[in-house]
Amino acid sequence: MKIKNYKDFMSGVMFIAFGAFFAILARGYQMGTPAKMGSGYFPFWLGVILGLLGLAVLLKSIAADTEDSSLGKWDWKSVAWVTGSVLVFAVLLPLLGLVIALVALVYLSALASHEFNWKQTFVNALILIVIAYGAFVWGLKLQFPVWPPFLTN
Repeated sequence: MKIKNYKDFMSGVMFIAFGAFFAILARGYQMGTPAKMGSGYFPFWLGVILGLLGLAVLLKSIAADTEDSSLGKWDWKSVAWVTGSVLVFAVLLPLLGLVIALVALVYLSALASHEFNWKQTFVNALILIVIAYGAFVWGLKLQFPVWPPFLTN
Protein backbone atom coordinates (compact mmCIF):
# COMPACT_ATOMS: atom_id res chain seq x y z
CA MET A 1 0.00 0.00 0.00
CA LYS A 2 1.47 3.32 -1.11
CA ILE A 3 -0.07 6.67 -0.28
CA LYS A 4 -0.35 8.57 -3.56
CA ASN A 5 -2.27 11.65 -2.44
CA TYR A 6 -1.15 12.83 1.01
CA LYS A 7 -3.74 15.65 1.15
CA ASP A 8 -6.63 13.21 0.73
CA PHE A 9 -5.01 10.71 3.08
CA MET A 10 -4.67 13.25 5.89
CA SER A 11 -8.18 14.60 5.21
CA GLY A 12 -9.54 11.08 5.49
CA VAL A 13 -7.69 10.49 8.76
CA MET A 14 -9.05 13.80 10.12
CA PHE A 15 -12.65 12.96 9.10
CA ILE A 16 -12.37 9.50 10.67
CA ALA A 17 -10.95 10.96 13.89
CA PHE A 18 -13.65 13.64 14.20
CA GLY A 19 -16.39 11.17 13.27
CA ALA A 20 -15.19 8.63 15.82
CA PHE A 21 -14.83 11.32 18.49
CA PHE A 22 -18.40 12.57 18.06
CA ALA A 23 -19.92 9.10 17.67
CA ILE A 24 -18.22 7.89 20.86
CA LEU A 25 -19.13 11.08 22.73
CA ALA A 26 -22.77 10.85 21.59
CA ARG A 27 -23.09 7.36 23.07
CA GLY A 28 -23.09 9.01 26.48
CA TYR A 29 -26.50 10.50 25.68
CA GLN A 30 -29.83 8.77 25.26
CA MET A 31 -30.02 7.29 21.75
CA GLY A 32 -33.73 6.66 21.32
CA THR A 33 -35.17 5.25 18.10
CA PRO A 34 -35.58 6.68 14.59
CA ALA A 35 -39.21 7.42 15.42
CA LYS A 36 -38.39 9.02 18.78
CA MET A 37 -34.82 10.28 18.65
CA GLY A 38 -32.89 10.94 21.82
CA SER A 39 -30.30 13.67 22.23
CA GLY A 40 -27.45 11.35 21.12
CA TYR A 41 -29.12 9.90 18.03
CA PHE A 42 -28.32 12.60 15.48
CA PRO A 43 -24.71 13.33 16.59
CA PHE A 44 -23.97 9.59 16.73
CA TRP A 45 -25.12 8.91 13.18
CA LEU A 46 -23.56 12.13 11.91
CA GLY A 47 -20.25 10.96 13.42
CA VAL A 48 -20.65 7.55 11.77
CA ILE A 49 -21.38 9.15 8.38
CA LEU A 50 -18.40 11.50 8.77
CA GLY A 51 -16.17 8.53 9.60
CA LEU A 52 -17.42 6.60 6.56
CA LEU A 53 -16.83 9.63 4.36
CA GLY A 54 -13.30 9.85 5.77
CA LEU A 55 -12.75 6.17 5.02
CA ALA A 56 -13.84 6.71 1.41
CA VAL A 57 -11.48 9.68 1.03
CA LEU A 58 -8.64 7.73 2.65
CA LEU A 59 -9.16 4.73 0.36
CA LYS A 60 -9.24 7.02 -2.68
CA SER A 61 -5.84 8.42 -1.63
CA ILE A 62 -4.20 5.01 -2.01
CA ALA A 63 -5.99 3.96 -5.23
CA ALA A 64 -3.78 3.14 -8.21
CA ASP A 65 -5.36 5.75 -10.50
CA THR A 66 -4.93 8.61 -8.01
CA GLU A 67 -2.67 11.51 -8.93
CA ASP A 68 0.44 11.89 -6.76
CA SER A 69 0.24 14.81 -4.34
CA SER A 70 2.24 15.87 -1.32
CA LEU A 71 1.42 18.08 1.63
CA GLY A 72 2.54 21.66 1.36
CA LYS A 73 3.69 23.88 4.18
CA TRP A 74 1.03 25.14 6.56
CA ASP A 75 0.15 28.79 6.21
CA TRP A 76 0.36 29.58 9.92
CA LYS A 77 -0.40 33.25 9.35
CA SER A 78 -3.79 32.38 7.86
CA VAL A 79 -4.52 29.88 10.62
CA ALA A 80 -3.75 32.59 13.18
CA TRP A 81 -6.03 35.14 11.45
CA VAL A 82 -8.99 32.75 11.30
CA THR A 83 -8.53 31.47 14.86
CA GLY A 84 -8.03 34.99 16.16
CA SER A 85 -11.15 36.22 14.39
CA VAL A 86 -13.25 33.57 16.14
CA LEU A 87 -11.78 34.56 19.51
CA VAL A 88 -12.44 38.25 18.80
CA PHE A 89 -16.04 37.37 17.86
CA ALA A 90 -16.49 35.52 21.16
CA VAL A 91 -15.22 38.53 23.12
CA LEU A 92 -17.12 41.17 21.14
CA LEU A 93 -20.53 39.45 20.96
CA PRO A 94 -21.62 40.19 24.54
CA LEU A 95 -19.89 43.60 24.58
CA LEU A 96 -20.79 45.11 21.20
CA GLY A 97 -23.57 42.90 19.85
CA LEU A 98 -24.07 40.55 16.93
CA VAL A 99 -23.69 43.04 14.09
CA ILE A 100 -20.32 44.50 15.09
CA ALA A 101 -18.98 41.11 16.24
CA LEU A 102 -19.86 39.57 12.86
CA VAL A 103 -18.28 42.44 10.95
CA ALA A 104 -15.09 41.96 12.97
CA LEU A 105 -15.22 38.19 12.41
CA VAL A 106 -15.61 38.49 8.65
CA TYR A 107 -13.01 41.23 8.16
CA LEU A 108 -10.37 39.59 10.37
CA SER A 109 -10.86 36.14 8.85
CA ALA A 110 -10.79 37.65 5.35
CA LEU A 111 -7.30 38.97 6.10
CA ALA A 112 -6.19 35.32 6.03
CA SER A 113 -6.92 35.25 2.29
CA HIS A 114 -4.20 36.04 -0.20
CA GLU A 115 -6.90 37.62 -2.40
CA PHE A 116 -8.42 40.06 0.12
CA ASN A 117 -10.94 42.55 -1.29
CA TRP A 118 -12.72 45.16 0.87
CA LYS A 119 -15.88 45.28 -1.24
CA GLN A 120 -16.36 41.50 -1.35
CA THR A 121 -15.70 41.29 2.37
CA PHE A 122 -18.34 43.95 3.02
CA VAL A 123 -20.88 42.00 0.96
CA ASN A 124 -19.96 38.77 2.78
CA ALA A 125 -20.38 40.49 6.16
CA LEU A 126 -23.75 41.91 5.14
CA ILE A 127 -25.02 38.53 3.95
CA LEU A 128 -23.79 36.80 7.12
CA ILE A 129 -25.46 39.43 9.31
CA VAL A 130 -28.79 38.93 7.52
CA ILE A 131 -28.56 35.13 7.76
CA ALA A 132 -27.43 35.15 11.41
CA TYR A 133 -30.12 37.64 12.42
CA GLY A 134 -32.78 35.66 10.60
CA ALA A 135 -31.71 32.31 12.00
CA PHE A 136 -30.71 33.14 15.56
CA VAL A 137 -32.60 36.27 16.57
CA TRP A 138 -35.78 36.00 14.53
CA GLY A 139 -36.03 32.22 13.97
CA LEU A 140 -34.65 30.69 17.16
CA LYS A 141 -35.31 33.74 19.34
CA LEU A 142 -31.92 33.50 21.06
CA GLN A 143 -31.28 36.19 23.63
CA PHE A 144 -28.07 38.07 22.93
CA PRO A 145 -27.45 41.70 22.02
CA VAL A 146 -27.79 42.63 18.36
CA TRP A 147 -26.39 46.15 18.82
CA PRO A 148 -24.02 47.63 21.41
CA PRO A 149 -25.76 48.49 24.68
CA PHE A 150 -24.87 52.20 24.36
CA LEU A 151 -26.88 52.38 21.09
CA THR A 152 -29.99 50.64 22.41
CA ASN A 153 -30.50 52.60 25.66
